[in-house]
Formats: sequence, structure tokens, C-alpha cells
Amino acid sequence: MIVQFICRAILLAVPMLYGTTGEIVTEKSGHLNLGIPGVMYVGAISGVVGSFLYENACGNDIANMNGFLAVIIPLLCSIAGSVIMGLIYSFLTVTLHANQNVTGLALTTLGIGLGNFLGASLINITKSELPSIALTKTSSFFTVKLPFADDLGWFGELLFSHDFMTYLAIIIALAVTFVLNRTRVGLNLRSVGESPATADAAGINVIKYRYVATCIGSAIAGLGGIQYVMSYASGVWSNNAFGDRGWMAIALVIFALWKPSAAIAGAFLFGALCNANNYIQGLGTETQELFKMLPYVATIVVLIITSVRKKREHQPPASLGINYFREER
Repeated sequence: MIVQFICRAILLAVPMLYGTTGEIVTEKSGHLNLGIPGVMYVGAISGVVGSFLYENACGNDIANMNGFLAVIIPLLCSIAGSVIMGLIYSFLTVTLHANQNVTGLALTTLGIGLGNFLGASLINITKSELPSIALTKTSSFFTVKLPFADDLGWFGELLFSHDFMTYLAIIIALAVTFVLNRTRVGLNLRSVGESPATADAAGINVIKYRYVATCIGSAIAGLGGIQYVMSYASGVWSNNAFGDRGWMAIALVIFALWKPSAAIAGAFLFGALCNANNYIQGLGTETQELFKMLPYVATIVVLIITSVRKKREHQPPASLGINYFREER
């Protein structure tokens, strides 16, 4: 039961880790993208559309499907859809100086509405009796385990039985940590987030860095959407079934103190808290619902602790959420 609980917690954690890592990249540039839930939703439905078209092109026969194409097509479609959302947000906030909070919330509404529209359209095309689309053939390629996992017992199940996107999420989080802390690009990005006027005076292209950071962050977050559908939901897309993964990813950014490496452990903790109610017997529905708010309670506790300690390294970028007007420099 313990091994199953941990594996389930990891499965729940991975989409949040993608969203959190992407949002950290964006926020390090000084932009608060509250549209991450919408970005992840669009990333998910874009990958579903790509997978749906490829499966139909192969005659819905898994024997005709190429494993590499079955994986890379949904991933590329997911990245493309997410980057477009990032470009929309960047154009409105960086170029037009729109309010970041309002733009982010509007992007979430847009993303969910667009995802539901495309999802409903695919359901109508398939004439499915259920309000869902089953892409189990593509999902089988996403969920391939390492061949030696079963030979190592519980140890192999804990560490080597996960889909490749679980390991990719950890690699991306560690790579982002390295770039932010050990490279000149990361230093420039952090300087843009802390003081864009100073960075601009030093010859750093603030607009370029904010555009690129937002688009890369959106692309990473979008991967969390397609991972949720293909791994957690076993290839089944249902409108409005994504839950609050995007909002939890934003909360996790604060919980992890804007550190992608810390987000790895934080995402697992959030996944464990979300999964706890399924393993506690004898609770009523109302009590089980209370367990779902535990990740947000943990985030509030971290906010209180960091506010009391007042350490600069535990605070968000100084210009987070503030638009930069070069004329005022």
C-alpha cells in the first residue's frame, strides 16, 4: 500500500511540477502569469488533437503506428499551442503593458474555453456515446516502463516504473536550476526580474528576455497538460476533467520559494496531500473534500514563515507583476 501511495503521489505531482517550473521561468523575468491553468489546458488539448489526427491517419491500428511519431507529434503540438498562449500573454503585457493579473486570468478563461470547444468538437466527430475521447493507443507509448523495473521488486516500482515524462520533468527542473544559477543567461534573466531599468542600462534587452522567458515557461507548463492526459488519465480526454492542477502549480511556486529544484520535493508533497483522502477510510465526503485544500494550507504556512523571517532569497523577484516602461528609466 505504501509503494502504491508513493507511486500515485508521483503521478499526481508531475503535471504540477511542469506547471511550476514553467511559471518560475516566467516569474524570474518579472512577469506573473496567472494564465498557467489555461496554458496547461491548451497544451493538453493541442496534444490530444495531434494524437487524434495521427491515430486516424494510421487507421486506428496500433500496428501501423510508429512509437516515436506517436509520442513526438502530441508533444510538438502541445508545445506549439502553449507557446502561442505565451505569445498572446507577452504581446498584451510586454508590448501593450496590459495589467498582468487581469491578462493572466483572461488567458485562463480563454484556454479553458478553447480546450472545451476543441474537445467537444472531437467528441462530435467520433460520435462517442460518452463525453470523452479515448486515445489509449497513444497513451500506451507514453506509459512504457523501463524493462528492468519489474525485476527489482518494490525498489524498481518506486524508482523505475514511471513514464518517461516523469523523469523529463525532473531533468527540466534541474536544468532550469542550473541555467538560473550558473549561467550568464540566467543571471541576465534574474536581473531583468529584479530591476529591469538597471538591466536595460547594462545593455540587456528586457523585452527579448521577457518574451523568451514567458514562451519557454509556457511550453514547459503545456507539457504538464499532455502528461496529465496521456499518463494520469490513460489517454482519455474529458472536458473540465483537468481539475485545479494549474492553480496548484502557481501555489507551488510560492511553496518552493521560486526554486525549481525545491519544486521537485514540493510537487511530491502536494501530490501526496491530494492523494491522502483516497487512503483514509471511514471519512465522509465532506471530510475528504477538506483534504483537497491541504496543499493551499501548506502554501499559506510557507508564506507566513517567509514573511516573518524576511530573507531576501525567499522573496519573489522585486519587479514581479510590474510592467516596465522604458521611457521612465
